[in-house]
Amino acid sequence: MKAMANAEIAAMMRHSVKHARENTFELVDDVLEVPAKNYTDPGRFKLEVDRIFKRLPLMLAPSCEIPSPNDFKTMEVAGIPLLLVRGQDGVVRLFINSCTHRGTNVAVDPTGNAKRFVCPYHGWTFGQQGELIAVAAASDFGKVDKSCLGLTALPVAERAGLIFGSVDPKLQLDIDDFLSGYDALLEAFNFKDWFFFSSRVLRGPNWKIAYDGYLDFYHLPVLHKDTLNANNMLGNRAHYHAWGPHQRLVAPDRAARELADLPEEQWSDDLVLNGVWTIFPCISIASFNGGGRGVMISQLLPGDEVGESWTRQMYLMERRPTEEQEEAAHAQFAFLETVVKDEDYATGLRQQRALDHGTLDKVLFGRNEGGAQAFHKWTDRIIAADDDDLAGLFTGPQLQAAE
Repeated sequence: MKAMANAEIAAMMRHSVKHARENTFELVDDVLEVPAKNYTDPGRFKLEVDRIFKRLPLMLAPSCEIPSPNDFKTMEVAGIPLLLVRGQDGVVRLFINSCTHRGTNVAVDPTGNAKRFVCPYHGWTFGQQGELIAVAAASDFGKVDKSCLGLTALPVAERAGLIFGSVDPKLQLDIDDFLSGYDALLEAFNFKDWFFFSSRVLRGPNWKIAYDGYLDFYHLPVLHKDTLNANNMLGNRAHYHAWGPHQRLVAPDRAARELADLPEEQWSDDLVLNGVWTIFPCISIASFNGGGRGVMISQLLPGDEVGESWTRQMYLMERRPTEEQEEAAHAQFAFLETVVKDEDYATGLRQQRALDHGTLDKVLFGRNEGGAQAFHKWTDRIIAADDDDLAGLFTGPQLQAAE
């Protein structure tokens, strides 16, 4: 089967099954202390936005969100308006969504299908490759060189059915180097052929407080005891596998229950690819089965202030659902909204308020929380790196979540 054709995924699952049979799991060496001000200090927050979100390639959208020629999507990252366009040639391009006349957005709808983009302010018209096609009332406006007034193009690439791009037109870090081979594993999902089912946006606390919750299973039996863990089937342990700063979390107990007694040729995609797949710095991909096989991709972006973030939850399904499956999928997605908004983020917002009042000078991540430890170490490491040294972080010795 395709998923097991990837040797690394097969090895990860054998690793989880072995530990589950032996009732063991791996721990990192020490408890990590992280300064509490990392979640509250405006200066630190600006560094993170400038040196992470404005310098790294980011996963902007699944390919299936704009699958057809002329499809487009608008969004904002780190205060910068973006326009993703799939051209008539099938190629995805990325631009700063700002008219070169006076700066307003040339596209204002969240998504759509358009062969051209007409600025809603003065009517300047741009093509799918960002070129300025026409100046409204050109004879009245005066002579300009249209070839120099196209939309600002940004680096973009599709990998594993996901669209990666940067807000920096002079991006120095190669997208493939940044992915550290992780996209080869994500190819097992075959996301390019999936169906974009639904999306919504949730408000959360500081982006790292929000993201911390995606990086451990330690909290599942406690915070989610009446929802995700209502049947007491989820443990609090996770194995962490890292490719550069990107990680996969997989629970050994689930592997034991559902894989250990099956020969490998019977391991199904939904079990082999389970767990949580994270893409640094702000993406979580979690598998579910509501109305058919699906994933929820959570995209966490910093807000305007240090104590605010916005999460776009995108629900993808392996196949376009039938009417019956659609009803079940809506129920699954609504359930996940309750879990994240009313449990994870409500807890995170209370944590934010407490830290804002200076109740702690540090927060702790245990030896069983290797995923968050690796995330915070990578965050510090990237912030500290000069532009010229950034690429070397992803091609040299790398921090791992666990030995």
